[in-house]
Amino acid sequence: MLSADQATPRPCYSAVLRPGTPGVSVREVTSPADGVLRARLTPRGGVSGDWDLAVFDKASGTLVDASSGPHSRELAEGTVTRGQRLVVQGCRYAGRARTVSLGVDVVPGQGPTAPARPAAARTTARSALPSGRTTYRQLYEYQYELKELARIHPSLVTSFTLPYPTAEGREVSGVEVAADAPRTADGKPVMLALGLHHASEWPSGEIAMEWAYELVSGYRTDARIRALVRGTRSVIVPVVNPDGFAVSRAAAPKGDFSRFDYEDKRKNCEAGDSPLEYRTGPCLANPAGRMRGVDLNRNYAGFWGGAGSSPVWDDDHYRGSAPFSEPETRNVRSLVSTRQVTDLVSLHTYGDLVVRPPGSNDTQPPLDEPAYRALGDRLASHNGYRSEPARELYEATGMTEDWSYWATGGLGLTLEIGPRTAHPPYAEGVVAEYTGTAPAAGAGKGGNRAALLEMLADTADPAAHATVTGAAPRGYRLRLHKTFRTPTSPVRRPDGSQGPPLEVAETLDSTLLAGGGGFTWSVNPSTRPYVAGRYGREPQAPVQPAVLLSHPPALPPVNTDYPTNPAADRVSFTVEGPPRADNGRMTVSVNWRSRKTEWDLYVLDPAGRTVGESVVGDTDSQQVVMFDPPPGRYTAVVVDFQQADPAAPDAWTGRVDFRSPLPTVHGPTEAYTLTCEDPGGHRLGSTEVTVGRGQRVEVGEVCGAAAGRRAVRVPVRGRTASR
Repeated sequence: MLSADQATPRPCYSAVLRPGTPGVSVREVTSPADGVLRARLTPRGGVSGDWDLAVFDKASGTLVDASSGPHSRELAEGTVTRGQRLVVQGCRYAGRARTVSLGVDVVPGQGPTAPARPAAARTTARSALPSGRTTYRQLYEYQYELKELARIHPSLVTSFTLPYPTAEGREVSGVEVAADAPRTADGKPVMLALGLHHASEWPSGEIAMEWAYELVSGYRTDARIRALVRGTRSVIVPVVNPDGFAVSRAAAPKGDFSRFDYEDKRKNCEAGDSPLEYRTGPCLANPAGRMRGVDLNRNYAGFWGGAGSSPVWDDDHYRGSAPFSEPETRNVRSLVSTRQVTDLVSLHTYGDLVVRPPGSNDTQPPLDEPAYRALGDRLASHNGYRSEPARELYEATGMTEDWSYWATGGLGLTLEIGPRTAHPPYAEGVVAEYTGTAPAAGAGKGGNRAALLEMLADTADPAAHATVTGAAPRGYRLRLHKTFRTPTSPVRRPDGSQGPPLEVAETLDSTLLAGGGGFTWSVNPSTRPYVAGRYGREPQAPVQPAVLLSHPPALPPVNTDYPTNPAADRVSFTVEGPPRADNGRMTVSVNWRSRKTEWDLYVLDPAGRTVGESVVGDTDSQQVVMFDPPPGRYTAVVVDFQQADPAAPDAWTGRVDFRSPLPTVHGPTEAYTLTCEDPGGHRLGSTEVTVGRGQRVEVGEVCGAAAGRRAVRVPVRGRTASR
């Protein structure tokens, strides 16, 4: 047990604090074995509070690990040696809880080598980022900075904890930035920014964190930001996957992408899907290494289980046992399903891309495609990236915005930050990419700072979402509700066969707390895009016949570094145009025998630009799909990434297939159910609301005329008054 009589906000990880320091409680322990130390704090007695935790090597003062979560459920892990003397330091940050429970154990075995982490030191060096940061954050720094922003700026920032703890028991936290931030059900349009779905993609969390600082600092110094913050609500979760990130960030670099290259861990720390012999040991050091876990950006319900995700547990793109099987994706689902998130940005690395739905090759573009493309192009004009549908990078299913968009109608984009590595040097991968300076593609264009401001401006624009207006008494709660079921993709099995789609039940349930009199509620369209229809055009000529691709007589050398190493097979083919042919869809595909072989496919347009690629492992085929390909001479670049048996070459075969354009189709119209509840929770009124993107619907006094005339008692200077 740890005990402290007073709370003092401070970074517990900064240094070993002197005995008797207010708000601090310390225990000394000696490691009984070589292995991974796990120190935990848990609440006692049901009293709310926020304690933080740090573990130091006693002799050197080096930080082993720390945890600064939003309450008192903390986990600090690190590699220790037999006989090592340690200082376990608990710091009472806030709240009424004077005591917490402490547990310390060491999992014996050879833990991964980790770089030394000296206690945080003050520095005068600052970058051009809003926070001035110069190095990648650790998990405990994200946790601490999020709650510090809320503590220091209580009217502008409020912090929150998502409902589902991770496999290792960590809480996932974020902040909301808005004028009058604590009034979360205010009806403003919401922009959600998400970082670190993938543990090794460190810049994604940094950009999200800097975005929070940008809004807070800009509110006081920048008229445009101040207006946007007043008219919107920004919700920011920098670390969706804290378990995986803690492992990746703490690991020493290996750079070989092997099983025990923990720095390149992509997935979360779910152990239950792996074979029994691989379920032992902590995520930081276990028999399966970095391969254990689920790729969270393949675990959402949007087209889950199809191509571009893997049914095999140790694949980097493993989709999980079911849609939303993971607490991290259920957290995002809860957030999106209970808020009218009109715009969503999922941050990733790498590729210099702005990508939009769909990720599935078998899905026709949505009716929103022209506006969606224009939004992606506007962001790309600032960060210098290429704007395209997600499937033109490679086919993928189960992605965040492929669920959020098709289920809610909120526009969602992925930013693939930087050109060529998961976490490059900080000055390049974060500072330059955020601020728009060399060597980033957005140099001189505003960078991702300007791109995110462009997205927030779209959030504020009534033409980009729907609006419901009406009147309701002060303190009454309005609720927009809808339930439906959506099928996944046909589910690919580990043996390569295919099962039927699954049906996923969804509930959208958001609220507005009326301020009295008229209200304006920014919402998503009532008809979700999955059923609204598909965008297309009428054919102008016959479809082009298929083209066979023939590889050269000899295989190219194995090449794991394309395009730096250009070695590959190159086969050209012609795409015809009207009046000879009108191609609405082009599919370039290559196939081979063994799933242990990997050929990667890139398609170059007539100008030599890469317009599509497919680089998925654990498969016997790759596909690149383009819709409405411009006529001209294209090139298929087929890269020999890996041969199952170099002594028995596994050559590829390929072809190009074409389809006619599909006409635009329109589906059924859906409605929300809008209800009103009085402060006691009694339902007073209900109506159906049908509203489309860019439309404004007036619903009148949805609570009923009697409720509008009813006196509502509110506190006034310590008394109650009726008005």
